[in-house]
Amino acid sequence: MAGLIIAPRARIFHGHEWIYSTEIKKTFGDPQPGDVITLKDFRDRPLGSAIYNPQSQIVARRFSRRRQDLDLDFFTRRIRQAIEHRRGRGIDETLCRIVWSESDGMPGLVIDRYGPHLSVQTLTLAMDLRRELIRDALVALLAPASIVLRNDSPFRKAEGMEPGIEMLYGENPGPFVVRSNDLDFEIDLFDGQKTGLYLDQLQSHADVARFAKGKRVLDCFTNQGGFALACAKAGATKVTAVDVSASACDAARHNAKLNGLDIEVLEHNVFDFLKHAKPEYDLVILDPPSFTRNKKTLMDAMRGYKEIHLRSLKLLDKGGLLSTFCCSHHASRQLFLENLVDASVDAKKSLRLVAEHAQRADHPILISIPETSYLKGLTVEVIAAR
Repeated sequence: MAGLIIAPRARIFHGHEWIYSTEIKKTFGDPQPGDVITLKDFRDRPLGSAIYNPQSQIVARRFSRRRQDLDLDFFTRRIRQAIEHRRGRGIDETLCRIVWSESDGMPGLVIDRYGPHLSVQTLTLAMDLRRELIRDALVALLAPASIVLRNDSPFRKAEGMEPGIEMLYGENPGPFVVRSNDLDFEIDLFDGQKTGLYLDQLQSHADVARFAKGKRVLDCFTNQGGFALACAKAGATKVTAVDVSASACDAARHNAKLNGLDIEVLEHNVFDFLKHAKPEYDLVILDPPSFTRNKKTLMDAMRGYKEIHLRSLKLLDKGGLLSTFCCSHHASRQLFLENLVDASVDAKKSLRLVAEHAQRADHPILISIPETSYLKGLTVEVIAAR
């Protein structure tokens, strides 16, 4: 089998599973893009099996510490293990991410389950080339009504692949309703935004809603209304939801109607809205899309977070709450916390930490791969100046 000899001091010797071009000492055989290759150290000792793509910055991604092929048996076994891992962790198995890339030993493969329907992303070339094997494993394990191949992610470009959406199995299910946190949401896996709901935030929706009873709530970057609807359901006196996307606003309004809840949905740029908003809220929620996808733009992103933190804090009086989230792994929890502290100093507000939030357990974290831990959230309370 063709493969790579890895140079000393590469990250793989410290537990990471990715190989960059600068960490390759030698290539042997004639590996082709998308192939399974063998990895060896500089003393010719085996390091395991990896997928290979020289077009990507991440040239190889290890998926096993032994010699292993990506065949039907492999996918059936790994997907079954991923499903079993999520059992007993308080997650609704019919509405969850059942496979999450490296965290489940299948680099670049993401599978979300929405009842009888599945949404699949193949974000690495090796997984994309084996989509039929993945389909066959899923059909055998879960007998789904349909499988949508939702490959519109920009991450595919890094692997030299074009984006696209197609049916991998069954017929296009069209819009259908799923239930989470005692709320109904209409989603469209083929034509809708993303792959459906933000499954990683479903637990946070419920956690933040615990603070909403009797409060006036502002939900910024509402998307389909997850936080807004959870807060309205929990007894908020008024809920205002803001998003720049017209389709997101339409979805939030539709979901509110589905649940018989009254929320105000405004199509507006959040940055501009916060500049002119009146201080009439008791709970402000900030759940923006990632402001950065690389280290080069990290500081620009932090300036964006600083602005929305500062403007949100100016809307809150003593006892007011701010729940803020960051979904970029490039921004560490400590950096995000420091950003909020800086904003509180400028706003002349003292803050007390009330709760911390993270990605739901169906997005497991490998401690040796920091990239698998990306979502962090903080709920803080404005306290009297001391």
